[in-house]
Amino acid sequence: MPKTMYRHIPKALFVVLVLITALFTLLPFLFMLSSSFKGEEAIRTIPIRWIPERPTLEGYIRVFNMPGFSFPRASFNSLFLAVATTLVQVLSACMAAFVFAKLPFRGYGKVFGLYLATMMIPGTVTMVPNYIILRLLGLLDTYTGLILPALANAFGVFLMRQAMMTVSDSYLESAMLDGASLYRSFFVILLPMVSPTLFTLILLAFMGSWNSYLWPLIVLTSTDRQTLQVVLGNMNSMYRNNEHVLMAGAVLTILPILIVYLLSKRRVDSGIALGGLK
Repeated sequence: MPKTMYRHIPKALFVVLVLITALFTLLPFLFMLSSSFKGEEAIRTIPIRWIPERPTLEGYIRVFNMPGFSFPRASFNSLFLAVATTLVQVLSACMAAFVFAKLPFRGYGKVFGLYLATMMIPGTVTMVPNYIILRLLGLLDTYTGLILPALANAFGVFLMRQAMMTVSDSYLESAMLDGASLYRSFFVILLPMVSPTLFTLILLAFMGSWNSYLWPLIVLTSTDRQTLQVVLGNMNSMYRNNEHVLMAGAVLTILPILIVYLLSKRRVDSGIALGGLK
């Protein structure tokens, strides 16, 4: 075997390994999508039929006609909360990061280090204190109670601060010399220059809020205010023997995340590549 062929063996093995990993990653999603168009009996057929012989929309129809729950209403609740939480979380993180990166004050390093130390605390530990605070404020079973904890996001502050520190201070100084206010310099000058990282944070915040299950389950008690993830959890007990209905609900649940990712993919990829280079 020529020596040149030996050089291509590691690359070929790497490609094969990546393809196998991608296949095993996609198989559950392909099975979920295929099963959502099957009937109650066809989903239990062995061997697995990846392409349904008689495709049906029965699973999707039963999802939209659940007794006691409104899937469209739950979808709207999740979308509203995801957008509102993302807006609050991203805006607060960017403003705090701007202060730590471009407006240093006495002892800001210690404050920032203390702020980052909160990342070491698991979210489940703070659920009970947050629940007690919301109860004292009368914010249980409200959307405000779900959104308020998003104001404190140490990871988002750290992510945006690192991106803002790469921007030269001369840009902001030039803008202020031209008469731009601090707010205008922040929104018009600085944020567009860190847009790849900003879009990455938006995607992560939206995904985190959309996929949240435990916190909405604890805070919300009204049926008409429950989120899509909570309703999907209730479907697991309602349709325990109707897997095609559960698969249809799961497909509808991941569609918004897929759409948001496809819309922000280019920005997110460029942000990851830029961060890797730096």
